Amino acid sequence: MAHAILLHAPTDDVGVAVRDLKKGESVGAVTLEGKFVANVKLIGAVPLGHKVAMRDLAKGKQVIEYGRVIGAAAQSAKRGAHVHTHNLKTLRWTK
Repeated sequence: MAHAILLHAPTDDVGVAVRDLKKGESVGAVTLEGKFVANVKLIGAVPLGHKVAMRDLAKGKQVIEYGRVIGAAAQSAKRGAHVHTHNLKTLRWTK
């Protein structure tokens, strides 16, 4: 199985699609160094450059990418879901 999701850190909650991903497709996720992390089945289409949930994300959960909090889930997202502005809220300007 070819990889199609890139992770900045193996423990990230989201990875980045390195090509357009189709609903129902199963793809591999690797780190920047090429280390295999997991296989993921897409539950929806994910465009190139957008995020994919690597695990179930409950509403309100802080979302980790780059090994750091990048925002919070504005609504729940299942593993393999598209994560973008419709379900991820930045925490940058909330203080």
